[in-house]
Amino acid sequence: MVVQNSVEGGDTRMGVQLEPFLHQVGGHLSVMKYDEDTVCKPLVSQEQRFYESLPLAMKRFTPQYKGTITVHLRKDSLGHLSLVANPLKENQGPLNIPSGSAAVAMWQKLQQTTSSSGGAGPLSQWQHTELAHSLKDSPATGHLRSEFHLSTHVSSLVEDAKENQAEKRSFNPWGLHCHQAHLTRLCTEYPENKRHRFLLLENVVSQYKHPCVLDLKMGTRQHGDDASEEKAARQMTKCAQSTSACLGVRVCGMQVYQKDKKHFLCKDKYYGRKLSVEGFRQALYQFLHDGTRLRTELLGPIQHQLRALLLVIRSQTSYRFYSSSLLIIYDGQEPLERAPSGLHSQEAPQTAHGSSPRGFPKVDIRMIDFAHTTYKGSRNEHTTYDGPDPGYIFGLENLIQILQDIQE
Repeated sequence: MVVQNSVEGGDTRMGVQLEPFLHQVGGHLSVMKYDEDTVCKPLVSQEQRFYESLPLAMKRFTPQYKGTITVHLRKDSLGHLSLVANPLKENQGPLNIPSGSAAVAMWQKLQQTTSSSGGAGPLSQWQHTELAHSLKDSPATGHLRSEFHLSTHVSSLVEDAKENQAEKRSFNPWGLHCHQAHLTRLCTEYPENKRHRFLLLENVVSQYKHPCVLDLKMGTRQHGDDASEEKAARQMTKCAQSTSACLGVRVCGMQVYQKDKKHFLCKDKYYGRKLSVEGFRQALYQFLHDGTRLRTELLGPIQHQLRALLLVIRSQTSYRFYSSSLLIIYDGQEPLERAPSGLHSQEAPQTAHGSSPRGFPKVDIRMIDFAHTTYKGSRNEHTTYDGPDPGYIFGLENLIQILQDIQE
């Protein structure tokens, strides 16, 4: 949504109202939608330096870095809170996001619900109450039933915003939860006119109709070199009590489109922390299941790209990707045409960023979240490491092996 800054003196500068990113499945920082092809997130200088010095071999496996923008908090006449970004370039017109955007309508409706209920809106209820109940479910069941309660509410808001929408769709509530937490913090800690810097990054799911996304926290260690003793101890406990310690990877969130019910099945980081090794395998299986069948044609292309990433990580000396995530992405909408008979899915010729010829399943593997990544030459480094990241490699090797087991 494009809004005009209310500045006296006839200032006609325009801003872009950032939308909650409805396909954020993990993390704690709010990811916002800038336009169809671009998302943004609060700037962390260490992450910015990583993107600006990114090794060429890694660019295929990371979102494209598009620079930074200035963002400020805005409150309209109805009391709705939003974040407004200055246009990307001074001499470039604002990017026009339709005012009837589903995400904006949902966010405003949720704010109204929260304020009218004295602050205990559906998001906070989901966070504190439903999560506690959902953790009792076994990994094999339709865990996180709470997301269906919220998504049903959210979907009805989409219907209100787009009366002629042909197909009702559900959304993962995690992005809205992060968005609410972020705005609450900004309101509490900063004045309304305070300027904040955000990173602009490629929206890696923009080309998918029903983006199925698995967010995996990689490595056996999650705390950065700059972590306090208390934080390091917390992170080591999380790793020890989850599959991070024994597999080098754990589920941090996911959404998978259920073809039979026409909505997303969602899991969050609390679910991922509770999984055993067998539970992790079941979660991978569930991520590749559309509610009617296992998408076996995806297994080959995903393993192919993971092996390519493994070669790249092995070639990067001194890098430690502490607390970073790996996204596995595919489309819940199957190709109109199947791959030609006699050609196996693992032989599908993948082009840049996972795009495939017509008839082949399109999959994508991306590394994200580099706020705690360290490497030789990075500023403010406390330690310089030799060789490639052993924890990340350990996680990738186990992930590939489990996918291979599922395939066999």
